[in-house]
Amino acid sequence: MKKSERLNQELIYLSQKHSFHLKELMSEFNISKSTALRDINDLEAMGLSLYVENGRYGGYKILSQNLLTPIYFNSNEMLAIFFALKSLDLLSSTPFEKSYKQIREKLYHTIPTQLKSEISTVLNFIQYYNASTQQQTLYLSDILDSIIHEYTLHISYNQYQCIETDIQVYELFYRNGVWFCSALDIPSETWGIYRCDCILELQANTTDHPSYARSTLAEFQTQYEDTYHDIPFKCKLSTFGVELFTKNHYPNMELQYIDGSPYIVGGYNIDELDYMTHYLMSLGTHVDIIYPEQLKKSYLHQMQRIIARYH
Repeated sequence: MKKSERLNQELIYLSQKHSFHLKELMSEFNISKSTALRDINDLEAMGLSLYVENGRYGGYKILSQNLLTPIYFNSNEMLAIFFALKSLDLLSSTPFEKSYKQIREKLYHTIPTQLKSEISTVLNFIQYYNASTQQQTLYLSDILDSIIHEYTLHISYNQYQCIETDIQVYELFYRNGVWFCSALDIPSETWGIYRCDCILELQANTTDHPSYARSTLAEFQTQYEDTYHDIPFKCKLSTFGVELFTKNHYPNMELQYIDGSPYIVGGYNIDELDYMTHYLMSLGTHVDIIYPEQLKKSYLHQMQRIIARYH
């Protein structure tokens, strides 16, 4: 381990302590007594406030717990950080006010000139491709705030039809270019998955609207997963089908190997039949539907519609 990396790890280790002995540092990081003493001097220079207390129960006493401010990264760690920030440019909408481009530029101005040149060169050679956000989403920061502070929201929502309702959001997630949130519909006490870009208006219910604890919302979600996807299905995959599945799949399905062969198994609701059909069609010739017959018929019907377009 390089010295700079070891010093950072020592800062993290000591951030949880009010005191320590030299032998602790030597044992934790497998270093000699002389190295441990030099490291303590370097940690003091980095801002670690401590004093030595003599006696049988003495050692080093830490005065300040704000130990992690002066963290130093080596060149490979900085490259990893900038690559991660570059990949996040695909998210045109996030729950945060600042764009990742602004964050990247601010960080870029804090590093040495030589490292700037190295980072610019390497990032020209590496590209990250994924689904970009399909539509601008307006209320991500409001939704995140409602999750953190556990209050409900009144929304106007239009995916298949326009509705108004009150929801309490459990989590935000991003999949295939779309932000979603899982939430409890308060009036009906039913669980749902909502496309955030389909929320037309949103208001916070911060007073006179009782909300559920997060643990209770988790119970609603578990019950939903156990009862809503009540039609079991099983599909056999080819080797390439496994690769396609790992790149794109949904929470109601999983990959299982049965007698050495790969299968998609899971469950769906009757309202999700069309989505299941279109998903399986995206796997092309690399999937074979085992059951149910309902899903097979829907798949064949959709295939016949496609063939009819070319006759």
